[in-house]
Formats: sequence, structure tokens, C-alpha cells
Amino acid sequence: MSEENNNWERGVLEKLAMSAVQEQRRTRHWGIFFKVLTFGYLFLILFLFMGWVGDKADGGLSGKSHTALIDLNGVISSDSMDNADNLIGSLQDAFEDKNTAGIILRCNSPGGSPVQAGLVNDEIKRLRALHPEIPFHVVVEDMCASGGYYIAAAADNIYVNKASIVGSIGVLMDGFGFTGTMQKLGVERRLMTAGENKGFMDPFSPRNPKHDEFTKALLTDIHQQFIDVVRQGRGKRLKETPEMFSGLFWTGDKAIKMGLADEIGSVDTVARDVIKAEDIIDFTARENIADRLAKKLGAGVASAFPGFGAQMNGVSLR
Repeated sequence: MSEENNNWERGVLEKLAMSAVQEQRRTRHWGIFFKVLTFGYLFLILFLFMGWVGDKADGGLSGKSHTALIDLNGVISSDSMDNADNLIGSLQDAFEDKNTAGIILRCNSPGGSPVQAGLVNDEIKRLRALHPEIPFHVVVEDMCASGGYYIAAAADNIYVNKASIVGSIGVLMDGFGFTGTMQKLGVERRLMTAGENKGFMDPFSPRNPKHDEFTKALLTDIHQQFIDVVRQGRGKRLKETPEMFSGLFWTGDKAIKMGLADEIGSVDTVARDVIKAEDIIDFTARENIADRLAKKLGAGVASAFPGFGAQMNGVSLR
């Protein structure tokens, strides 16, 4: 009887032990499953933020005609998102998409680098020549000034809000002079150069009339390039006045009367009534996590080597 009890107890213990082992295995398997699922979810989010999934041009794969939208926001410069590389890349994607019925560049910019703006203007003209069937329009919201207008001049038409700010067709180079402050503090500037003009526009040295004259000629040359671009882009629509190229700016209503803009319009009205394609696909280049990390790293390197900084601000269409 005792032997039967022992066998029964042993059987029960073995079953309990096997059940425990099986439960541990199930728990481990489910744990692995949920870990894999979590990692997969995190990687998907990472890919989305990095711009590896959901490319902006895939809207054209739907087979439906659409209006391509590109945003120009802020200062145009090589170290901002609104640089020539990003804008040109977006423009090329939009023009080359087989379902693009028309393109809108939405402008909210005070201007920036004449080089960056010039590169974009040249590329717009090249792409328009390659794709004459695709209309290209600019819609101005808050501001399209200076370098922003330099780019906009390449469009078929420029649409504005009645209160938009348009114009500022001019060039500037700004900086600071500290000679008076240095004299008051008793600080002596010791600048040594090889080349008589190497200390050009040094902010800690007195102004040099020869350098001032050279700078004015330089700015005049760039200004004339700007004027030529506007005249070429706007053609006979311009109603030129002495103030048009003086650096002043005007409301959208006034800009239409001057021939700097064409009509009142918004992104929606131009897409619907002009391009005839209400569906809007955004082709704007967006900053991803990798770009942000690279910028932070670059800023850290720059702060570690302050001697590489510029002495004054560059030429600007602002």
C-alpha cells in the first residue's frame, strides 16, 4: 500500500514539475515574442523619423494626379533646412513624379544667401525647360522678400495674400566696428597680414575708404544680377519705378499693381482652380534625427575651435 502511495506521489510530483517547466517555456516564448514586437515597433518609429520609410515622392505611386507642394520657410542659407540642396532635391522629385499636374512653392521667407537663392532659381528654370507641361507657381503667405523673391521670380505666376510682404530687391553686407570702444578701454589692435587687403573690413581696425569703395562695387554687381533675374522672370508684367529695386517692400495688393505679383491666391485655390488638381502631396525635404545629431556634433566642433569663425556676416539678400 505504501509502495502504491509512493508511486502516486511520485507521479503527481512529476506532473507538477513538467507543468512548471512547460509554463516557464510558454512564459519565455511569450516574453521573446513581445520583446521582438517591441523592438520591431521601435525600429519602425526610428525609420520613420530618419526618413527611410514613407518617402515624400511615393504619393505619385497612387496613380492619381496631384499638386506637388514645396515649402520655403525661413532664411535661405547653406546651414539651414532651406538650403539649395534641399530645395533643389524637392523640386527635382516634384517635377519628375509622373502624376504631378503642377507645382506650388509656398514662400514664407525674408531672404538670405544670394548664392543659394541663385542656385535654386537656375534649377527651376532648367526643370521648367525640361518639363514645359508642368506649371510652376509661387504662393506667398506672410513674406516673400529679397532672396525669397529671387527664387519666386522664376515662377510662371506669383500668388499673394493682400497683406503679404513682397519685394526688398536689394543686397546688404553688415558687420560691426569696435575701434571707439577699444580706444576707451585702452586696447591696442595688433593685426599683421601678408597682402595689403588681407585685413579687409576688419571690425577692430579703422574703416578704409578703398575697402568701402570695393565693397560698394561688389554689392552693386550682385544687386544688378538680382535685378536682371527679376526682369527676366517677370518680363513685361513689371511696371518699373525708381523705388522698385531700392530695397523697399510692399503689400500683396501693391505688389500686384507693380507687376511683382500676379493675383490673390492661396495654396488651396491655386491647386483647385489653376492647376486643377485638388489633391496636394508635400515634397518638402524634412529634417530627420540623423541631420539633427550631425548639426549638434558640428556645433560642438565649431565651439571647440572658435578661431575658425568669420569676422563679419556675409553678403545677404535680406
